[in-house]
Amino acid sequence: MEAVVDTLADLEARAAGRAPVFGADAHILCDNLVRIYKTGGASAVEVVALQGLDLLIGRGELVAIVGASGSGKSTLLNVLSGLDVPTAGLARVAGVDLLSMTPRDRLRFRRSVVGFIWQQTARNLLPYLTSFENVTLPMRLAGRGSRRERRARTGELLELMGVADCAERRPGEMSGGQQQRVALAVALANAPEVILADEPTGELDSETSDEVFAALRHANRELGVTTVVVTHDSLVSEQVDRTIGIRDGRTSSETLRRASSDGEVVAEEYAVLDRAGRLQLPREFMTALSMEQRVRLELERDHIGVWPADQGGDAGE
Repeated sequence: MEAVVDTLADLEARAAGRAPVFGADAHILCDNLVRIYKTGGASAVEVVALQGLDLLIGRGELVAIVGASGSGKSTLLNVLSGLDVPTAGLARVAGVDLLSMTPRDRLRFRRSVVGFIWQQTARNLLPYLTSFENVTLPMRLAGRGSRRERRARTGELLELMGVADCAERRPGEMSGGQQQRVALAVALANAPEVILADEPTGELDSETSDEVFAALRHANRELGVTTVVVTHDSLVSEQVDRTIGIRDGRTSSETLRRASSDGEVVAEEYAVLDRAGRLQLPREFMTALSMEQRVRLELERDHIGVWPADQGGDAGE
């Protein structure tokens, strides 16, 4: 699925002569999102983890978010999951404004609207419960359904994730891949609208990673749940229709994948232009042309020319 571009609300707004509403139909929306931390100690230092980040994700998309360590991708996931509170800007998930939630709203949001999967398998499951009990627990805590309905749903989810044979096993009796697939069943227990996964294959070998990601993709397609995966694994990021790159606390690039007429997957990488008109040029481009501090711009009929500051426009022709 491609990024949200012209939504129904945008088209209606244009028809009525109004300015389009940014992200009106997006399932996940970030508009100029800022998150600032203060480090502890006597000499506290402010760290700007997200610096005016813009993001649109459509309902039912399966999206990978990539970036170097410290780029802000895990902070973004923590904000979207309700684990962290934004400092400024707008963040909305499934119609819920993440900046205006009360503590009670936040708890309800985390129980029912989003499901979360950690990288560390030990953080996802209670070690003294069986897989069946782990999956049932979120439904019990949320007061969801009768005992019979909870048991039926638990069985269906374990079957969907291909781990029905692990129902009576505790986490220590399963492989890492089996644990992560059970963790996905736990995250899906209360029928969330969004699944957020932070490096879900980070502790697994490549073959097991493929199994876990196949389960994520299966859940996305079968249940229609919007899925966002933060990953360092290039093989994982290449299996989604859209990969979003984050650099220095902002979205910097998007890679869109589509099937060509001969069945081959074609990947096209784009730089992201945010709402303020800011653009992050790839570092390798800047290094190759020795671009620092400022660049020269020239508006052409169908493109914008960008050159190092000490070169004229003709140098790029």
